[in-house]
Amino acid sequence: MTKELFLEIGTEEIPAAFLPKAMADLESLVRKEFESARLAFGEVRTLATPRRLALLVQGVDERQPDAEVTALGPARKVAFDADGNPTKAAEGFARGQGVDVKDLVVASTEKGDYISVTKRIVGRPTVEILVEILPRVIGAIPFRKSMRWADLEVRFARPMHWIVALFDGVVVPFSFGPIESGSASRGHRFMANTVFPVRDFAHYLEECERHFVVPDPERRKEIIRREVEQAARAMGGRVLPDDALLDQVTFLVEYPSVVCGTFEKDFLQVPKEVLITSMREHQRYFSLVDEDGQLLPHFITVNNTLAEDPAVVTRGNERVLRARLSDARFFFEEDKKTPLAERVASLKEVVYQAKLGTSYEKMERFRTIAEKLSAHAAPNLTDKVSRAAFLCKADLVTGMVGEFPELQGIMGREYALLAGEDQDVARAIHEHYLPTQAGGALPASDIGALVSIADKLDTICGCFGVGLIPTGTADPYALRRSAIGIIAIVLDRGYDFLLTELIDDSLKLLQKKLTREFDTVSAEVLEFFRGRYVNMMAGRYPSDVVDAAVAVSFDNLNDTTARIEALEKFKERPDFEPLAVAFKRVCNIVKQGSDIPVNGTLFQVEAERELFTAFEMISTSAGEKIAAKNYLAALKEIAGLRGAVDTFFEQVMVMVDDEKVKNNRLALLTGIARLFGAIADFARLSA
Repeated sequence: MTKELFLEIGTEEIPAAFLPKAMADLESLVRKEFESARLAFGEVRTLATPRRLALLVQGVDERQPDAEVTALGPARKVAFDADGNPTKAAEGFARGQGVDVKDLVVASTEKGDYISVTKRIVGRPTVEILVEILPRVIGAIPFRKSMRWADLEVRFARPMHWIVALFDGVVVPFSFGPIESGSASRGHRFMANTVFPVRDFAHYLEECERHFVVPDPERRKEIIRREVEQAARAMGGRVLPDDALLDQVTFLVEYPSVVCGTFEKDFLQVPKEVLITSMREHQRYFSLVDEDGQLLPHFITVNNTLAEDPAVVTRGNERVLRARLSDARFFFEEDKKTPLAERVASLKEVVYQAKLGTSYEKMERFRTIAEKLSAHAAPNLTDKVSRAAFLCKADLVTGMVGEFPELQGIMGREYALLAGEDQDVARAIHEHYLPTQAGGALPASDIGALVSIADKLDTICGCFGVGLIPTGTADPYALRRSAIGIIAIVLDRGYDFLLTELIDDSLKLLQKKLTREFDTVSAEVLEFFRGRYVNMMAGRYPSDVVDAAVAVSFDNLNDTTARIEALEKFKERPDFEPLAVAFKRVCNIVKQGSDIPVNGTLFQVEAERELFTAFEMISTSAGEKIAAKNYLAALKEIAGLRGAVDTFFEQVMVMVDDEKVKNNRLALLTGIARLFGAIADFARLSA
């Protein structure tokens, strides 16, 4: 018969950012412990509020099942002497296993014969195992920061006040530090700060509701979403979507209560991004917009208590927000006094990175790269690209960005427009930071795209050049995100840049800063891009297709992607498997290939002549299609060689003693391999 396990850990307020991961870690740890203990279980569910972390495991067996366990000991030749008597090694192994030496048997394995013993382990009551598991799980939850309290040795995210641990309604007795497990939980700190008993999970949910706690974060989120939307409609607007803020607020409260407020319309003269950021980052307020997306002078906040007098709460929030927005308006008005272009010189005083120089030096480098990219991709925009690159970091020395770093680029755009800069240039100042995350919005203009590529490329090449290379656990300069951003932009805009040229051009501008060999850095950066590109494409296409295309060439991202797409469609052919087998056979044999031209007079078998004739007919048209990047059509042409290839291998021995004949046959196969090898390495494809 299966039972229910319920665990609740009650604490001081845990930071909202800690809780989603703590829920996932708690579930993962419990699953691993149960599996290790051979305990069958069903659904696992975790809940969290700022003051509690809870776990429900359903379908847990009352008792651990019996099991037979075989333990291997030392090798037979070590366990027994020449006369077959047990050695001290055998006696020690038997003693360690709690059995008599006569119970040992010999087991044959792939590595030889070893002594072993098979023991029957009687399953223990589940509650006994839980007494060991639960405190171990609680102590193993990996918080970003944990703390000790009082004079205790145990650690947790915040000081712990109570633990509820019930198995089939009965307390699982254990302690964590000074806290003894029990069956009593607590209500909301301010609205129902009392203890209440818990019988099981269903009873827990009922009692929590009565004590002004909504323990399920998904339910809290829906309550907040619904009430915020209703309040927005009552204020004559709609909520500006902000999923990140909604998630954060969900873990800031135990019992959500929505309050609306208003701020002076005069503040709307400040760019809306400033107001939105100030409300979100400082106050956790939701912003409201009208049907046209224009910001309204209202806000919505989510409290953790029901207000006795909502008007008092509203006035308090409005007073705090007024001070915040006044500060933002002050920064804005002060920043406007100095045109953006005049701020660029101040970047000479801003250290970008100790080994890579100032932000001004960085700007000069990527400005040069951006101009070169524009000359290739959009010559008519080069002047605007240069101007955007020159201005795009100037807002870093403004008061507003100093207060709100997340507004970099946005304020640059606004200050550029106020200074009378070209609108395209102003927009590119903001766009050059895009994308800010994997899958995020990309620059909508070539100007923004080209400056973004140049800036990110300088960051990557510079960091690699001075040894600041990402590891599996650390990427402080977000180089992976920068590389993914460059790849996404290049694919989105269809640019045909060659990565090797881009990397080398950037490294040449960094030459005086490099602390590592130029060629080594160049190769490492290219491989870094390759890794990011392969990962991106592997999520969209079969991994063998990506591998086969990248193995041939990776320099031109859009060309590589076109070959991947063509190869994926080509694999859908019903005759692909025999085609792949035939082409792989060609690939395998031309590893000993020849660069000499094919000599028709050396043909000895009709199958040779037929294959050569077919190859000559197809190679020209297929080559033209490859040159035009019509790779699918080229593959279809090349597929026409299959019959002749099959016949060739059936009737022709390539590796004959006659060197001239052998090399001539290898030359023929080499030509065929190079034809389809311009698209993909067929040896890497799974049939």
